[in-house]
Order: sequence, then structure tokens, then C-alpha cells
Amino acid sequence: MMFKNLPGFRDFYPEDCAIRNAIFDNWRAVACRYAFAEYDAPILEPLDLLTAKSGDEIVAQLFSFEDKGGRALTLRPELTPSLARMVGARAGGLKRPIKWFSIGENFRYERPQKGRLRSFYQMNADILGESGTSADAEVIGLLVDTLGAFGLGEAEFCVRLSDRDLWLLLLEGRQIVGEQALAVLNILDKFERESPDKIRVKLEGLALSDAAQLMETMANMKALDSFAAIQSFLQQQAFASQVQEKIEQRLQTFKALLDRLAMMGIAPFIRLDLSIVRGLAYYTGFVFEAFQLVGKGRALAGGGRYDHLVKKLGGPDLPAVGFGIGDVTLRDLLETQNKLPTISPALDVFVVAAEGPEQAMALRDVCTLRRAGLRVDYAMKGGNFGKQFKTADQSGARYALVYGREEVEQGRVKLKDLQKREETTILLSDLVATLAKTMGR
Repeated sequence: MMFKNLPGFRDFYPEDCAIRNAIFDNWRAVACRYAFAEYDAPILEPLDLLTAKSGDEIVAQLFSFEDKGGRALTLRPELTPSLARMVGARAGGLKRPIKWFSIGENFRYERPQKGRLRSFYQMNADILGESGTSADAEVIGLLVDTLGAFGLGEAEFCVRLSDRDLWLLLLEGRQIVGEQALAVLNILDKFERESPDKIRVKLEGLALSDAAQLMETMANMKALDSFAAIQSFLQQQAFASQVQEKIEQRLQTFKALLDRLAMMGIAPFIRLDLSIVRGLAYYTGFVFEAFQLVGKGRALAGGGRYDHLVKKLGGPDLPAVGFGIGDVTLRDLLETQNKLPTISPALDVFVVAAEGPEQAMALRDVCTLRRAGLRVDYAMKGGNFGKQFKTADQSGARYALVYGREEVEQGRVKLKDLQKREETTILLSDLVATLAKTMGR
């Protein structure tokens, strides 16, 4: 019987694993340049940690179960709840702002499809303890530079930026607040995926007296694509003065964020798009999604501000903003754009040795070179030179060290460039130093 992997899960053969790790290396390198510190958390978490964050309806999307101790557990679907738990536990002793990132595997029980699997890797980057727009700009800048590290540019992706607070103020001006307002935002989040009739029915189901008019207002607002247009539209609304004053203050904050993004040189990547509201109720302000501008235009990453989540999960009241970027859609985009990371050869040197005393000397030097940091392999079964050289060519190594009987008797060994087909003779006593110099180590 031939076993297969589970639906929505991937096997990573060495060539795939090398590409995955190269993606991780880019993620890690950019995050470290932004002075983010890496953390990690368990793959298993208490189920109630997730339901406390997202509600009981999330259970259908989880790999959840009861362990032998009777505890309700789940494979984590994301890292944000774990981050909030960890920071909340030690918040008093952590230097602010807290700038952390993590790269880990996550699991969601949903129908596998292109770009969405049941198991996926994701980088999360978050700033906690800073309420100003400088934190929002910092994580957006990190997101832009993370994608840029793969050679992706303005023609291939953008960051769609929105503000839930402006939507809540618009609804407040129409006396729609609290849970009812959050329900409207959840409906707005599906505007692009559902028919107008279905949207209208959902709004009417909230017992709104002017559902049709509200739907038209929301459609007009989400179509705005510049700060000037957003400002003009909101200033024209017939709201109470106290609501209008809140809107003016929020517009100033929005403008401050846009100005900071411009100072960081990433304004060309930013698209104002108020249709982005990130349906999860824990988001509290600016929200954003990275979208590819080529192919099927799928989302690459998403995030925003979530100022009350740490407190909701038992910690102190701590402002927070962050994003997550997954490996599945990113790799798909890199493949279509021929920008997958270049994988370095797995080997520096392949050792070829004649049978006899030369093999013992070669094995000794293999171990010496490995301890010096070089990636070295050899033919374990030995064999004639022809077979060993064939294996050397197939190994992907740049160089071959050839231990022939005459050279070894003279205290020398041949160094052959397997790409240029050139060779030279070097002293065995200078082996490590010569190879390190040759390889630029």
C-alpha cells in the first residue's frame, strides 16, 4: 500500500525545502534589519485562547481535539493569540516598544485550493506598546521591504490601506454603534464577494431603517481612492458636530500616517482602498493588505492595528499593530515572475580518491575541511576515478579534490574547477587556507 500525504499538506523534498528556507532567510534578514527580535511559540494552544480572540465560530476552521488530560486544544491557525498571551504574561518587564517577529507553521481546517492550504508557513511581525502612527508606518515599511527583498516591485504588488475608525465614525454619524456597527463592517468585508441583493438583505436583517441608503453611501465611500476624495466625502456628510469633530481628528491622523510613509520612500506602493476592513472584530484602526498586481491579484499579506487584544486575552491594555505574510501565495507569485530565490550549491567540494592509502588521507581531510566550515562530500563506496568524477559532476559541487597516488606521495592534491574544467596542484599542508581563499571565505 502506497501512502499519500494528507489533503492540504505538503511534502518538502530537498529542492523544495531549500527554496522554503531561502524564503525564510529573506524574511528573517529584513526583519532583523528593522531591529525586530525573533520569538517562537507552541504549535498547540488551548482552544479557548482562540475562541476568546475570534469567537466560537472559528472552531469549524480549526484542527481541534481533546487530549488525554481532557483539555480542549487546537493546532494554532495563526500566531497573534500566542503573541498576545506571551507579551501579556511578561508585559511589565518588556522594554517598549516591543518589536517581535516569528516564522512558524500554522494550520486551518478549510477546503484546500490554489493559494490556501491546511498547513502553511507564515511570518508575523508586530509592534506592541506604541500607539502612534510611527508603529503603523514601521510595520508597513517592513512589509514592503520584505516583498522587495525578493525583487518584487511596484508593478507586481501594492499595499491597500484603509481605516476601520473612519468607517465606525461614518456609522456613528448614522446612529449605528457597538455590535451593530461591527456587524455592518463584517457585511462590508464581503462587498466584493457577494451580490448587491444579498448585501441589502443582510443589512435589512440588522433592523436598519435606511438599509438601502446606507448601502449606497457605503458603496460610494469604498470607491474613493485618494485622501482628498475621502476627506471631501466625509466633510459633506450631515453629521452632528461632535461626530464631525472626531472625523476631522481622525483624518489628521490618517494624513500623518501617509506623510510618514512618504518620508520612508514607500508611498508609490500605497493604494488607499476603504473596501479593506479586515472582517475580524479585534482590529481597531488602520488595516492593510498586500496585493499582487499580476496574475490573479491575490492577497499576499494582511494586518492592522489591534489595540485591545492583549487586554482581552488577560494581559494589560497594550496598543499593538502587525501583519502576517504566508509562504503559499508568495511562492506562487515568485514562480510566475521567475523570481524564486537562487539556491546556492549544496556542496563546496567533492573529494575523489584512489583506492588504498589515499582514501584514508582523503577521509581525514574531508573531516578537517568540514570542521573548517566547508561543505564536503565523497563517494562512500569509492570506485574508479571515472565513476567518482561522474558522481562529483552530479553533486553540484564547484570543485573536486583529487587524491591520486603520485600527488599524495609528493604531499600534494589536485584541485579541479568542475565548471571551468581547469585544475591546479596545491600542497596538502596548505589545504584549508588555499580552499578558503579560493572560495572567498
